[in-house]
Amino acid sequence: MAAKTKLKLLYIKDYLEKYSDENNPVSADELLEMLLKKGIECERKSIYSDVQALRDYGTDIFRVRVPKNGYYIGSREFELPEVRLLTDAVLAADFITNRKSKDLMTKIGTLCSEGQLDKITSQVYINSNIKCDNEEIYYNIDVISRAIEEEKQIVFNYLRRKVNSETGEVTNSQKKFTVSPYAMIWSDDHYYLVGNNSKYDNLMHVRIDRMKKVTLTEEKSRPFSEVCDYKKKFDAADYSLRLFNMFSGELQEIELECENSILEEILDRFGKNLAFSKSERKDKFKVSVKVAVSEGLIAWLFQYGKKIEIIQPENLRESVKEKAEEIISMYK
Repeated sequence: MAAKTKLKLLYIKDYLEKYSDENNPVSADELLEMLLKKGIECERKSIYSDVQALRDYGTDIFRVRVPKNGYYIGSREFELPEVRLLTDAVLAADFITNRKSKDLMTKIGTLCSEGQLDKITSQVYINSNIKCDNEEIYYNIDVISRAIEEEKQIVFNYLRRKVNSETGEVTNSQKKFTVSPYAMIWSDDHYYLVGNNSKYDNLMHVRIDRMKKVTLTEEKSRPFSEVCDYKKKFDAADYSLRLFNMFSGELQEIELECENSILEEILDRFGKNLAFSKSERKDKFKVSVKVAVSEGLIAWLFQYGKKIEIIQPENLRESVKEKAEEIISMYK
């Protein structure tokens, strides 16, 4: 009994954190009932002194009389909008499986009361059909993190899907890769590994949710300075800013002429530190930026139609023309 009594304050604190909030105060009677189930008998007045002890310790506990007489936790380690951001991120991330999403939601739920969590999750709808089903992804992330930290190569099987043109059946095949890993990037709701395939002198990107049987080797990674512009540190943030839909390509300085109506989209995509210049055309501006010229860039440009014109380089202008002609010919 004496040992359980020592746990009394912890039981009260845990119960208030799990079940109380501004709209759902917990009464002294509820606390007494909870403690009794734990094998601790006590008087009502002891609850008052225990709550005061928790306040003295630094726990933010309020006492109210409406909607009923009771106590609730005021401020928490995470504010409700912060918990909302975390839950939205977990539910929206395609690379997090349904099972792991539920596990993470349970853990995130400990940051607020059950009533608050129910309110948050009831306002969010995510199509579970787009969630990945590769439960190895969490193990993969752990192994890749260790490999990057220890500068070791990894070996894995990469899953590829193919549709049989005759039967319409989707089949899977796997190909083995040996890679020097440099960074993991979250882009367009997918998690990517950026590294170097030992057979080539460039960077490659693969989706981590399609990786199977990832194994850490004892072989040292190839220095990233041999296959990219970064010398001292692989700048994942800068690198991802230059890519479009995770397509790699030759880095080139490009100049675009854009309508003023898409200024916000340009700033969102390339950041605020851009080199703008005046356009001779009304309601337009020019901007120069260094990016990876690739199919991904061309696809990004196409979504803006006549609102963006490539001024230079000429090879990119020609590539866009060719792609436009291919599309037109397909619909003739």
